[in-house]
Amino acid sequence: MGLIKFLGVMYFSAVCAAVDYEDVTDMNLSVTSTRAPSAENDTIHEPPVPSLHMLSHWQEVFPFEEAYFECRVNDSSDWTFSWYRNGQPVQDADQNVSLNSSHQALLTITAASQKYSGTYSCKAHHKTKGNSTNSNEIELKVYADRPKPVLVPDPKLEPMFPGESVTFQCMINMSFGWEYLWFHENKKIQGSYNNTYEIVSLALSDNGQYSCEAKRGERPFYTERSKTFTLHVSEPPTPILKLQTSWSDVFLRESVKLTCDVGNPNWKFIWHRNGKALQDDPVIVLSLGSSLLNITSVSRDHQGIYACKAHLETRRVSSALSNTINVTVYKSIPKPSLSKNPVLNSMFVGENVSFTCKVKVGSNWMYHWFKDENELAATNETIQINLSTHNAGTYWCKATRGQSTSTDISDQLIQNVLEIPLPSLTLSSDWADVFPTESVKFSCAMVDSSSWTYTWLRDNQAIPSDSTISFGLDGATLSIGSASPYHGGQYSCSGKLKSRSVISNFTSGLKLIVYENIPKPSLRKDPVLNSMFVGENITFTCKVQVGSDWVYHWFKDKKEVVATNETLQIHLSTHDAGTYWCKATRGQNISTDISDQLIQNVLEIPLPSLTPSNHWADVFPTESVTLRCAMANSSSWTYTWRRDNQVIHSDDTVTFGLDRATLSIRSASPAHGGLYSCSGKLRSRSVISNFTSGLQLTVYDDKPIIQMEQEPEHMVMHTGDSVTYTCHINVSFGWWYMWFKDDTQLTVSGKNYTIGSVDRKNTGSYKCQAARGKPTAIFKTEQSRPLRLKVEERPSANIIVLTGWSEVFSTDSLVLKCEVKGNEDKWNYTWFMEGQWIPNSSSDKYTVTPQNDPKQSQYVCQGIRLGRPSFSKKSDPLTTKNLLLKRRVLLSISGCIFFGILAVFFGCVILRVTRKPAEDDGGPEEAELFLTMAQLKNRDDAPCPLVDYITNEELDPPTKEGVDITCTESNAPLVTLQEDQAVTTESSDRPPEEEGALVSFQH
Repeated sequence: MGLIKFLGVMYFSAVCAAVDYEDVTDMNLSVTSTRAPSAENDTIHEPPVPSLHMLSHWQEVFPFEEAYFECRVNDSSDWTFSWYRNGQPVQDADQNVSLNSSHQALLTITAASQKYSGTYSCKAHHKTKGNSTNSNEIELKVYADRPKPVLVPDPKLEPMFPGESVTFQCMINMSFGWEYLWFHENKKIQGSYNNTYEIVSLALSDNGQYSCEAKRGERPFYTERSKTFTLHVSEPPTPILKLQTSWSDVFLRESVKLTCDVGNPNWKFIWHRNGKALQDDPVIVLSLGSSLLNITSVSRDHQGIYACKAHLETRRVSSALSNTINVTVYKSIPKPSLSKNPVLNSMFVGENVSFTCKVKVGSNWMYHWFKDENELAATNETIQINLSTHNAGTYWCKATRGQSTSTDISDQLIQNVLEIPLPSLTLSSDWADVFPTESVKFSCAMVDSSSWTYTWLRDNQAIPSDSTISFGLDGATLSIGSASPYHGGQYSCSGKLKSRSVISNFTSGLKLIVYENIPKPSLRKDPVLNSMFVGENITFTCKVQVGSDWVYHWFKDKKEVVATNETLQIHLSTHDAGTYWCKATRGQNISTDISDQLIQNVLEIPLPSLTPSNHWADVFPTESVTLRCAMANSSSWTYTWRRDNQVIHSDDTVTFGLDRATLSIRSASPAHGGLYSCSGKLRSRSVISNFTSGLQLTVYDDKPIIQMEQEPEHMVMHTGDSVTYTCHINVSFGWWYMWFKDDTQLTVSGKNYTIGSVDRKNTGSYKCQAARGKPTAIFKTEQSRPLRLKVEERPSANIIVLTGWSEVFSTDSLVLKCEVKGNEDKWNYTWFMEGQWIPNSSSDKYTVTPQNDPKQSQYVCQGIRLGRPSFSKKSDPLTTKNLLLKRRVLLSISGCIFFGILAVFFGCVILRVTRKPAEDDGGPEEAELFLTMAQLKNRDDAPCPLVDYITNEELDPPTKEGVDITCTESNAPLVTLQEDQAVTTESSDRPPEEEGALVSFQH
């Protein structure tokens, strides 16, 4: 056999030497193949040795984890394979064994149990080359159970605090190749696949349960989930600050001791006063980090609000501040106040009096009581004494605290104690034994006193009033109007001091005998009210005054009520309203008449109405407020008040009216704001209504600020301007306003004050003030900030005619100029014709032509500008009617007069020169032919030569007014007409271009 193998190797070597390179390569790949010699070729082949590879990365697997094997032969294809475990064929019928369907070169083992552990190998089979030898072996280990990781936290502290760090480690001590999964509250933590998970800075949200698991492989195999670890993350504990001494309000040189505790000895403490850490103080006993703070001798510097903070040095954790304790240090020890209740100097034996000794500051006082220089055994703040005669005397007290603090003694109070007097009982009627229907009267009285009420007994039983028995004022008399047998008995009376618990003994008895008859029962009710409210209790009592063993029968609205007792008690509802009566029977034959009837009305409890006396519910500091609570049509109620559901008590600012029906706040402050409600209680009864719906009272923190505005906002106004002042207050309502000028109140009212057209007398300082409440103001604001108003005269415009006298014959137009008097500012101008604005006329000059004014109208101008004043007064009107014609006529007449005068003058001169004197000196003197201008002026009958020339008859035919013509010696005559006046003004300071111009014609 060895020879055959040798020959085969030699043959194979020869074949290899004969083939090319590629054939050699192929041959090398199949060198391990084995093939049996065929019948056609007698060459012998050495069988190949297959190689076994494990495709998965680990030889240790867990239940139901898959392991992958591959069997390879480096030869040609067409090999098939068989598999072995521990030398035994692997059964491919096993559902946990999987082979690839073609050559079975791949083996997949699903490790369902430990039976799949073992040594795996494979063989190769070829249809022509035969079988190979066994491959190499690979050991596969299958664990019995899936692994379970162990979760280990570091550090392991309970609890942990925000800001600390923690690291979790997931540990698996078997196999390898694991990828880790982390969970918080069963939710996967994304992005973390290592075996450690670190939280660098803990937050409260990190609180909860943590766990981990691992996986490996492409078709992942998962371990079991680890046990959960609960991480407790909480805020550091808040220290509890406690006062170890008896009080926190102390006096100088007393001690205060405080402790700070978090329930754990590892914490250190930092102490704070008024928000700042405490500094070294020789009086304060304090070790570094100590939980005890001891102030051995307090001073005013130690007063403040104390707190502490805990610090865990090993973990750098600090707590929040503890609760606070306010340490109050008083300057001096007060004097106690002594009071008593009731405040009566003289009281009676058996009454109770309470003395109260009160120190208004501090606490834990021990009180010492003294009477007539003797110390009493009591140490309480209040002592109560049931008076006897030996309790009369002078009382005072003092207080102590600790070993060293003691107050001064209080003021003294004197208490007198008197014996209770006994009233006198007398019979006012004539006899003490009576028959039915007779009257009887008893009197009970205290000597020299009218402050008592009286109680009556008959045979030691209280006597109720009924149809036959009545009582006088304060019960001082008892009258039986019609006696019956049950009125007989032993009568006595007792006195009770009004509004006090002083009751005298009963007098000795006075016997009344009434002869027998069948009585009529008396019916009474308690309380004695015809109308009562739902929820009240009423007791009806039916009483037969004589005899015994009576059985009572009750009736309501003619129906018998199932009750046989002497009293009938009812908790009232609306269906209990009706008419009640009773009667009594005894045995089989005795029956009284029915009692009187009592009508009982039952009403629902009404709800009071709550209203403010003024009309607003929002007020300001110091303003008074009155709220009214009232029941409709009733004055028998008292009232309880609440603010924000807290009962209101009277104090320095809150008072109540009669029966507390009104609540008055004398001077409101923000503390009085809130939701007010009230409830009514019927006097001397347990009837209480529901509280009303709330009335919100708002009290502002400050008084309202009043603002005054001016429109327009100019400090300087000009005559004719309009100015309006407005007073603003933007909160609440109900305001009325007052106005002041120079601190003098004006008669105007309202929030606006308008001066329609100002003049100089309106200059001054203006203020306003608001108030509310009428007819008398209950609240006033401060006066507003003053606004100063200055009024100046508005400048006037004036029209000048620029067309000169020399131009009257050469032009048909007039040039008018507008200027503002006494003002050097630059103005624009507006022109008006017959009161109508002329468009496009902003220049200071305006030309009147026959084309634009054929009717020769009246003109007015006004200056305007952007500054202030923005406009001037309008000029006086100028009428241009026939102005040019009049000027021409005037010039013509002036020329004629001038040359006429010259002609007359020269004629007179020539006549005088050429005329010879008369020869007849005795003849009459010849009158002068011509008069001088002065002579003409002084004569009344001298005709004026211009009358025929200057009239209005031809210039203005419709006008029939007279003409006044004055002749003077002036070369430039002045003509005055009723219709027109031409005034010539010559000014030395006129501009050159206006020389010779007629300045103004004014109408």
